[in-house]
Amino acid sequence: MENIFDMIERLCPDGVEYKKLEDCLDYEQPTKYIVKSTDYNNSYKTPVLTAGQSFILGYTDETDGIFKADKENPIIIFDDFTTSFHWVDFDFKVKSSAMKMLKPKDNICFRYVFYAMKCIKFQPYSHMRHWIGSYSKFEIPFPPIEIQQKIVNMLDSFIELTELLKRETELRQKQYSYYRDKLLDFGDNVEWKTLGDIGKASMCRRIMKSQTNSESGVPFYKIGTFGKKADSYISFELFNEYKQKYSYPKKSDVLISASGTIGRTVIFDGKPAYFQDSNIVWIDNDESIVLNKYLYYFYQTNPWKISEGGIIARLYNDDLTKIKIPVPPIEIQQKIVNMLDSFTELTKLLKRETELRQKQYEYYRDKIFDMKRR
Repeated sequence: MENIFDMIERLCPDGVEYKKLEDCLDYEQPTKYIVKSTDYNNSYKTPVLTAGQSFILGYTDETDGIFKADKENPIIIFDDFTTSFHWVDFDFKVKSSAMKMLKPKDNICFRYVFYAMKCIKFQPYSHMRHWIGSYSKFEIPFPPIEIQQKIVNMLDSFIELTELLKRETELRQKQYSYYRDKLLDFGDNVEWKTLGDIGKASMCRRIMKSQTNSESGVPFYKIGTFGKKADSYISFELFNEYKQKYSYPKKSDVLISASGTIGRTVIFDGKPAYFQDSNIVWIDNDESIVLNKYLYYFYQTNPWKISEGGIIARLYNDDLTKIKIPVPPIEIQQKIVNMLDSFTELTKLLKRETELRQKQYEYYRDKIFDMKRR
């Protein structure tokens, strides 16, 4: 089967015509479709849209002023401030008048234009409207319709595969969470201990701002960079001194965020690093009683009892050491760890595959739309 690049070369040896978006698309101000209530509820029928990452802000029970769209008559919802946009083929209301509804003009392959818009690199200015003033002036290539349709089919296939992988990843993540909670739900069948029974709550020595730099040395992780890339460093001399004199985690100890987003965990890899005192703590546990990896999975069950979206100011050491943990025999702990490791690895593989497919889609999309101008 002839590939798209060969097809473009064969049918358009001299290049293709470019058209401005304003020559391809009409837009509609959404004034009468703006939602009045912010009483969103997932049990309601009509989605309320923005064009940002959230896309669907929530669902409303309002029945008037609903914009009608379907697979035969889709629209592109376009944020006139940020220039973000989404393909919409269902009924909806909008959050604000900044959400333009873009529609195709006659004899335009609308889905092709949507994909071409994805290739436009544009950094909008803040507090300015962009559709008529600037964004609509961008030009996109227009090869013959059979090429447009082939491009759409190819990119739709990429999107479908990526969405399938995302759904599979979400399913495996839910499955993992279910089995993790079931495996760690021992009830009264095993001995329970407090975290204080299995080890001491520990933290690194306090580091003053004057002792850090932003360029080189041993990475110093603050609560804002915990689990990410360090943006602060301490000298090797200070690191070696403090490591010898004061508490320091062992390789595979489970570090916990005690402020900010409470309960984020990182398994310490043993590489030279230092951690902000009181904000990043760990239980210096005896692995003959509780395995580190078992402890890591136990922490994922939210033993600090923070509800979704809930916030507590700090996890104090005294509160941490009072948390109770089921302690089955070591061989049972290891079996649980092995099972959950397998689930975790599968989920990671699916995530990596999803990321790879997304990058592949973006690569081919951008390469395809980089057509020679006639």
